[in-house]
Amino acid sequence: MRITGATVLLTGVTGGIGGALAAELAARGATLVVSGRRAEALTPLADAYGARTILADLGDPDDVRRLAEEAAGTDILIANAALPSSGDVLDYSPEEIDRALAVNLRAPTMLARLLAPAMVDAGRGHIAFVGSLSGKAATKSSSLYNATKFGLRGFSLGFRQDLHGTGVGVSVVQPGFVRDVGMFAATGSGTPGGVRTVSPRAVVNAVVRAVERDVAEINVAPLELKILSAIAGQFPGFAERVQRRAGAEPTVEKIVEAQRSRR
Repeated sequence: MRITGATVLLTGVTGGIGGALAAELAARGATLVVSGRRAEALTPLADAYGARTILADLGDPDDVRRLAEEAAGTDILIANAALPSSGDVLDYSPEEIDRALAVNLRAPTMLARLLAPAMVDAGRGHIAFVGSLSGKAATKSSSLYNATKFGLRGFSLGFRQDLHGTGVGVSVVQPGFVRDVGMFAATGSGTPGGVRTVSPRAVVNAVVRAVERDVAEINVAPLELKILSAIAGQFPGFAERVQRRAGAEPTVEKIVEAQRSRR
């Protein structure tokens, strides 16, 4: 699926990776449609990239349906929006849990369901989910985030098989720790266990590759983190013991506290 000339709906555009994706998609000649909850955050992107903006709260089912209706004609969906959802689940209210599940899992699933039929009718299109290596390996203080990203990965890989032969591809791109944006930029903390990071550009390149080459899954991380996440997926008990010995809890606690207001 070529990005040049395609209409692309991008969610989560006001985050660091989202902004980098918007710049790349515009540079490649896409007709860009971006969504978000705050008009003041979307307006500069519309001005910079000639994007059409749609105000929508992905935690609201009615807004998700309306977003799909207003974005009719989308050739490529890039579902990038997500809440950090870090911390002990016992500290979450039921309403906060519902919102995390809605934004991180229900919204991308529903957007894919609502936009895919027109792509299938056209015999062309692509759906790319920006997930996380947290969808392959569980970690402390991430159980809710793990749940949404494990679910997103499973849906993506299964939906891809459902659409095989229709001309519509489905991909999931799973970054590890990303520097200069997100939780590390916001908190100023190092990575848990001193694990190496990747750049936002590496994530953007992976999304472009996934769309244009119809790649099922791309993990964006240093080699050692890819290996560790693969081991964790097969041997979760062993991975749990390794994580405890890494002494990352102070860093994780700092990140959780900084993200508390974003639940």
